[in-house]
Amino acid sequence: MNTVVLIGNLTANPELRTTQSGINMVNFTVAVQRRYKNDQGRYDADFIRCVAWRQTADFLHEYATAGRKVALTGELQSRTYDKDGQKRTLFEVVANSVELIDKRGVESRDDRPADAQPGSHSGQANAFTEVTDDELPF
Repeated sequence: MNTVVLIGNLTANPELRTTQSGINMVNFTVAVQRRYKNDQGRYDADFIRCVAWRQTADFLHEYATAGRKVALTGELQSRTYDKDGQKRTLFEVVANSVELIDKRGVESRDDRPADAQPGSHSGQANAFTEVTDDELPF
């Protein structure tokens, strides 16, 4: 089983890129606080490299900004590459689902109203409908 669950803060605004085959993706880093204090009485953080594809990438690019707290699930992946003749290995989390979980209102980069925007995304179609309590069957 390969499942990763992270809660932390984005270290920078995710920047959208498109592959040669036309698929959107973002690379981003999540700062995750450790559970225990260090010798100086402070919490250290680990900086976890992540990548998101397609609609999840679009969501992050549109709504996530540096400092926002996110919860994500994904899979740990490794890949190797050569740099200056040396073989290197990189580990990163491929995010399958990402949710903005801080208490700030969700604000897009193009300043659309916060109530018109989703707070999470898992690669599904962008079809969000607001439902009132009167519409619930229970």
